[in-house]
Amino acid sequence: MSASKEYILSDIRETVKWLLNELQGRKVMALHGNMGAGKTTLISALCEYLGVTEGVSSPTFSIINEYPFTLNGANDAIYHIDLYRLKDEEEAIRAGVEDCIYSGSYCFVEWPERAPGIFPPETAHIYLHHEDEHKRTIKVERK
Repeated sequence: MSASKEYILSDIRETVKWLLNELQGRKVMALHGNMGAGKTTLISALCEYLGVTEGVSSPTFSIINEYPFTLNGANDAIYHIDLYRLKDEEEAIRAGVEDCIYSGSYCFVEWPERAPGIFPPETAHIYLHHEDEHKRTIKVERK
């Protein structure tokens, strides 16, 4: 099943609401898109919407950033993962990526193409395309 929409950066909060509705409770999101497509920007907006209060930044060098937040009165975490610098699935597993994506917490993964075999079947695949300076297209694919 898939759904898509166009959005402009100034309307990203509405896009986040739409996306979370489309995900139907799925918490593992694999974000696909070229450099500059808006993956980190979308993840930052998702984290803000979900109540993360600390700054969100790309984990290009750290591989995994963990952001604490409160969900339904309980402490939880959002994992923001960037696989860009990894070679393969084995390297992702050694970095602890698999532990995060099977934790039951929200997990947003940039560059999932680097380790496609580690994702559970219920992963939502988000495809971002940079149309122009302000406009993006987002497509959600889920099983």
